[in-house]
Amino acid sequence: MPVDADTERCIKVLALKNAVEHRGKAEADAVVSKFLGSRSDLRRTIKDILPDIKAIIQDINSLSPDGQKSMLQELAPEEMKKKEITSPPSGSQLPPLEGAEQGKVVTRFPPEPNGYPHIGHAKAAIIDEEYAKMYGGRLILRFDDTNPLKEKLEYYDAISEGLQWLGVKPDLIKNTSDDISLLHDYGRKLVELGGAYVCTCAQDRMRDLRAKGLPCDCRADHTTALDRLKGFFGTLYDQNQAVMRFKGDMSDQNTAMRDPTLFRIIEGDHPKLGGSVRIWPTYDFAAPIEDSVDGVTHAMRTKEYELRNALYFAILDRLGLRKPAMIEFSRLEFEGVPVSKRKLRPLIDNGTIKSWDDPRLPTLAAFKKRGFLPEAIRKFVLSLGITLAETKPPFETLEAFNRKIIDPISPRLFFVKDPVEVRVRGAREQEVTLKNHPTDASLGSRRVRAGDTFFIAGEDAVHLKVGDEIRLIELYNIKIAEVRNSGAPLVAEIGSDEIRQSMPKIQWTAKDDMIDYNVMIPKQLYIGDDYNTNSLEVAKGFAESYAATLKPDTHIQFVRFGFCRIDDGYTSIMSHR
Repeated sequence: MPVDADTERCIKVLALKNAVEHRGKAEADAVVSKFLGSRSDLRRTIKDILPDIKAIIQDINSLSPDGQKSMLQELAPEEMKKKEITSPPSGSQLPPLEGAEQGKVVTRFPPEPNGYPHIGHAKAAIIDEEYAKMYGGRLILRFDDTNPLKEKLEYYDAISEGLQWLGVKPDLIKNTSDDISLLHDYGRKLVELGGAYVCTCAQDRMRDLRAKGLPCDCRADHTTALDRLKGFFGTLYDQNQAVMRFKGDMSDQNTAMRDPTLFRIIEGDHPKLGGSVRIWPTYDFAAPIEDSVDGVTHAMRTKEYELRNALYFAILDRLGLRKPAMIEFSRLEFEGVPVSKRKLRPLIDNGTIKSWDDPRLPTLAAFKKRGFLPEAIRKFVLSLGITLAETKPPFETLEAFNRKIIDPISPRLFFVKDPVEVRVRGAREQEVTLKNHPTDASLGSRRVRAGDTFFIAGEDAVHLKVGDEIRLIELYNIKIAEVRNSGAPLVAEIGSDEIRQSMPKIQWTAKDDMIDYNVMIPKQLYIGDDYNTNSLEVAKGFAESYAATLKPDTHIQFVRFGFCRIDDGYTSIMSHR
């Protein structure tokens, strides 16, 4: 169907931006991905619109680079005003970094080891690494481990394993806790410079005064602040009795600048340092200090920290430290699959979900178990680019990237869900050779023993009536002779040799060569704010016995059912259609 003028303009702007950023050639997958992210209302009709999108991209790619910039200036001058778009270094898929110098760019990925890494972490880590590669620079993996009550050694390992699976290779691995003495020194210095103070107000009072934009009595006296500082780093205060706060502007409309907490007392064993430290910085303080002293040139983080950028730079200004450039982008999650630990952790803690690699979750361990490949995740992330738009890209886009990679390597097998027995009169016993892949002979073939009894999927059987002729894929035609009561076998006879286009072609398993088989089908984890109790379906049926010979982690396609990853000899997990 033809697209309307507004939709056409949206597609043109996205394609032009992509072309200008990628040396004059817009990439279809990236444009479609961003279009679906910005126009979620058109997801259901994307197949109808796709030819128009491809035609527009083809027209734009036929223009010269100057012609593309000129058209973008005409259609969306605001995009050109943001900054002049120049071609990034050869081979890159991301727009250039402002102020970047070849060989001098340093990026960092700073996860907190308080849970398993998820798809949002993948986006940040991949973008950080890609920019470091683009400019021949360095990537730092820095564990932001300054809250001993939430962090575990298990999570350090899980993050490292997740990055290794993604193929992200940091040039330096460190912990924020490695620099705890340095962070303490900078905290003391900030108080001594009059940029922070120790506050002994109760948390409720502190929260109330911040909301009203009013200072507390702890803020005023610098001499008292120095005395309190000694007690704070000594043993004068217990947990929750005192915190160190930044001296900002209590009337600032940005509430992040209303004297936020920089250090707090936490009594608890740290996974790396044990109980040797009790004064711990917040992320608001540790991040700018660590970025500056680590030599980070471009600090990238998600848009949710936008209001805290002023605090980030104010701390560095007061301490006279070098300031990195800050780049923001939207966080990545999918509709119905939140990445928030507030929603995920209770499911683990109460036993609703048994482990962090459950295929319904957005963790990297879950994506791996489900059968997604790291190359697909990387291509998907890069197709989204750097944007502040708060959109949730359709999960189908990630599936499309994965499908393109696994389709050529996935053997085709038969699985019948909710099987119905079919007896074929006069069928002789035979051994049939089936190709494992329709186009790649290197994936081999298999031998299947077939007699006169077969099973077909319940959803196929329910539509059959006497006289219908169907094709058992790669075998022969059968003609339905008898349809009996529910639960009783269908009876058929050998049909004609003609394979007609209109003839239903269905998968089957032979009674002499099949196994009981289950396919786990992950579905949307949340519907609105509620956990979906039907988020995991188990499809029960029969598969060819050949499936039991395949090793775990093998990718397969059950014909007319979907792509799956072998979990064990009798179970697979559905990746996607």
